[in-house]
Amino acid sequence: MNSQTPAVPDDVEALKAALVVERERRLAAEAGAAAAKARLSDDEALIAHLKLQIEKLRRELFGARSERTARLLGQLELQLEELETTATEDELAAERAAAKSKTTMVAAFVRKRPSRKPFPEHLPRERVVIAAPTSCPCCGGLRLSKLGEDVTETLEVVPRQWKVIQTVREKFSCRDCESVTQAPAPFHVIPRGWAGPSLLAMIVFEKFGQHQPLNRQAERYAREGVPLSLSTLADQVGACVHVLRPIFERLEAHVLAAERLHGDDTTVPVLAKGRTDTGRCWVYVRDDRPFGGRAPPAAVFYYSRDRSGEHPRRHLAAFAGILQADAYAGYDKLYEPGRAPSPVTQAACWGHARRKFFILADVEAAARRKTQGKAPLVLSPIALEAVRRIDALFEIERAVNGLDADRRKAARGELSAPLEQFPFSLARSLRPRNSLRIRAG
Repeated sequence: MNSQTPAVPDDVEALKAALVVERERRLAAEAGAAAAKARLSDDEALIAHLKLQIEKLRRELFGARSERTARLLGQLELQLEELETTATEDELAAERAAAKSKTTMVAAFVRKRPSRKPFPEHLPRERVVIAAPTSCPCCGGLRLSKLGEDVTETLEVVPRQWKVIQTVREKFSCRDCESVTQAPAPFHVIPRGWAGPSLLAMIVFEKFGQHQPLNRQAERYAREGVPLSLSTLADQVGACVHVLRPIFERLEAHVLAAERLHGDDTTVPVLAKGRTDTGRCWVYVRDDRPFGGRAPPAAVFYYSRDRSGEHPRRHLAAFAGILQADAYAGYDKLYEPGRAPSPVTQAACWGHARRKFFILADVEAAARRKTQGKAPLVLSPIALEAVRRIDALFEIERAVNGLDADRRKAARGELSAPLEQFPFSLARSLRPRNSLRIRAG
C-alpha cells in the first residue's frame, strides 16, 4: 500500500465533505481545461484571420499572380469560418464549465471580438417597450419618475412569405347599347406571365448573382410549399433574358462608344457531364474618371466556352479607340493597320508586365523553395529594380488620378519619364547567361 495515499475517513459526513471537495476540484479542473481549449481555439482563429489578411494585402499590393492565389484566399476564408465557429463553441463551453464551479472561482475565457458596427440606418426599427413596474420594488412606493431608458437593438429577419395576387377586372354591360366594358389587363413583365416581378428578380439574381442552379432553387421552393419545376424556372429565366436584352444593348453601346477601354478575361468553372469545364468571362470596362472624364463608368461581360481569339474580335468589331489589355495574342488582329473600321491602338498594361519581373524578384518564394529542398530560384537584380520603378509609377498615377490631361502630362513628364528610362547599360552587365525574355503587357 502506498504510504503517500491519504487515509480515507470512516465517518459518513466526513466522506460526504471530502466528496464535495473532490467534486469542486474536478469541476475547477474541467473549467480550467475548457478555458484553455477556448483560448487555443481563439488563437487558431486569430492565426487564420491574420493569414487571410496577409494574403489579401499581398494580393492588393503585388496583384493577382495567378488563379491559384484566388483559390487560396477562398480556402483560407473557409478555414477561418470553421475555426471561428469552433472558437465560439469552445468559449460557450468554458463559460458553462466555469458556472458549474461554485466554491472555486474560475474565470471563464472571453474572446476579444472586434467592435460591432451599428446596424444600417435604412433598416426599419420596430420599437418594443417593456412595461415598467407600477410600484417601487424596494419600498412599495407609487411615486415613480422616469429617468431615461436603455435601448437594446437586435437584428431580426422576416421569413420569406409566398402569396398569390388576384387581380380582379369587373365586367359591365351598357343597358343602352349592350356593349361590354372592362378594365385593361394588368402589365406583366413576361407576356401571359404568371410570375410577379419580385419573383422573377429573385430567380434571376439567385442564378447569376448567387450562383445557385435552378435545380437547387426548385428544391428549396418545394420545401417551402411552392413546387416549381426546373423547366418552368428555365422558361422564366429565358424570358427575362429576352426582356432585359434592350437594356444590355444600350449598356453595350455606351461602353463601346468610349475612346478607351480596359479589357481582360478570367476563367469560369462550368458544370459539365461528369466533370467541370473551364469557360471564359470577358469583361470590357469604360471608366474615364482617372482621365477627368464625366461619362459614367460601365462594364459589359461576355461568356465563351474557350479562349479563342475570335471572341474579342467579335466583341470589339465596331470599336475604334485605345484598348488597354494584356499581351494575349487574341487581341493582335485588332491592332493590324488594315483593320476595319480602323485599327485599335494598343495600350500595354504595367500591371501585367510587373508580374513577369516580380517572379524573378520574389525573395519570399525563393526562400520558401530553399526550405522545401527544391531548386533555388535565381533572383535578378534587374527585376528587383524594375519592380521598384513600376511601383513608383503606380504611386505617381494615384496622385494624378482624376486631374486634367495637361496636369497629368506635366507630372508624367517630370516624374514618370525618368523612371521609365531603365539603365540598359547596367542591364547588359547584369544580364545572366540564360536570360528570360519578358513580354510586355
